[in-house]
Amino acid sequence: MIDRDGDSASPTPRKRADARRNEATLLEAAAAAFRTVGVDAPVRDIAARAGVGVGTIYRHFPTRADLIVAVYRHQVEACAEAAPTLLATSGTPYAALATWINLFVDFLVTKHGLAEALQSDAAAFETLHGYFLDRLVPACAHLLDAAAAAGEIHPDPDAQELLFAVGNLCAGAGRMPHYDARRMVGLLIAGLRLR
Repeated sequence: MIDRDGDSASPTPRKRADARRNEATLLEAAAAAFRTVGVDAPVRDIAARAGVGVGTIYRHFPTRADLIVAVYRHQVEACAEAAPTLLATSGTPYAALATWINLFVDFLVTKHGLAEALQSDAAAFETLHGYFLDRLVPACAHLLDAAAAAGEIHPDPDAQELLFAVGNLCAGAGRMPHYDARRMVGLLIAGLRLR
């Protein structure tokens, strides 16, 4: 199927709807496997979770690196897209911010083995950190600005610094048996609030 972009003479190929659904199903299945087993989850297990054959995975994602990058990008997009939705549907901008930060915590603490994979020599991982910042810093800034404009939080938090702080608080998750990253992040977010 070919889409034409307005007057542009160059055609843009577009995936069929069923191919996009298959890909989304594969990404969700891979994300679930990565949460429980880590990024080294067997491809056959991911295929079984998705209800497809192994060949289908390799058609969409020729290498494990391609699959990991796609899952990571899919989850970053979901987190970024949640910000305006939460702002529109939450009772207050602060409530939207707190809920969004919890989504971000979920994103961070479920990346078993991703840090090691990102530090490998695979070229596919080189741009992920920049992509992460490009998508999530503006989403967080939008929520911070709304909460500050509503008089709910201090007006000076920097979005990138806040995400960095949350990331550092999540770093202990899985390493210390009684460490509760969500509780620590909750204390940080509560500290932003104006009394």
